[in-house]
Amino acid sequence: MSEPSDARAPFGLGPALLFVPGDRPERVPKALERADAAIVDLEDAVAPHAKTVAREAMVAADPDPDHVIVRVNGPETPDFARDVAALGRTRVRTVMVAKAEDPASLALLADYDVIALCETARGVVAAEQLAALPQVVALMWGAEDLVASLGGTSSRFPDGRYRDVARLARARVLLAAGAFGKRAIDAVHVDIADLEGLASEARDAAASGFVATACIHPGQVATIRDAYVPPPAEVAWARGVLEAAGGEYAAFRYEGRMIDEPVLRHARSLLQRAGDQQAGESRGD
Repeated sequence: MSEPSDARAPFGLGPALLFVPGDRPERVPKALERADAAIVDLEDAVAPHAKTVAREAMVAADPDPDHVIVRVNGPETPDFARDVAALGRTRVRTVMVAKAEDPASLALLADYDVIALCETARGVVAAEQLAALPQVVALMWGAEDLVASLGGTSSRFPDGRYRDVARLARARVLLAAGAFGKRAIDAVHVDIADLEGLASEARDAAASGFVATACIHPGQVATIRDAYVPPPAEVAWARGVLEAAGGEYAAFRYEGRMIDEPVLRHARSLLQRAGDQQAGESRGD
């Protein structure tokens, strides 16, 4: 079992991953201009009668393999094998598996980088087994499908806070990913107009160890990116405490706080996040 070597977002990208309907491939270039990666969605964003058309449109569009992720239908559906067959006709090598539950069902994707989307009760309970698979590079969780799988009606309280079951699932997926040295992606914020709530969740995601947040609207991208950037005061503190450590691992006092190796790792992660954001801005220039 290995640990992540740094806090970079998956696949060398930034923190904002934007879903695009699979039957609207003309939106992908625009999504890539706005976000750090586009998730071409062959599952929920495409009506059942349009899935064949969506697959052919994806193949014809020849998506950018470095910045496009394809979400395929769940392994328990007949569309899964059809999606994977179509994916094999493209250059895309990163696939998000909707409603991932059974590790054995991902054997068909042994040659891909897989993001296992844990969005059912069975999927969340199996998060550790999914994270252990060598082809799985990241886990993501989903609130609405999870609550639906439990027979519930809402993942959030009226004030916008997640209900306890959703918070537990979020934490379990993050822990499973971290335990196996894989990345974790936070769920979408479905209230598009609630940028304040999105910002709060994305800041918490970054501080907790998620490397990215998925989104469903281009207007959410800037909020997510800003939330993943450490504040200047935190960056200055991180640089100062690492300089004061001087490469030593013994505990010491800095600005009134006791510092040891776990705290120094926090500081390194902050600087890594700050560096990745600068690199992402440079790529976008």
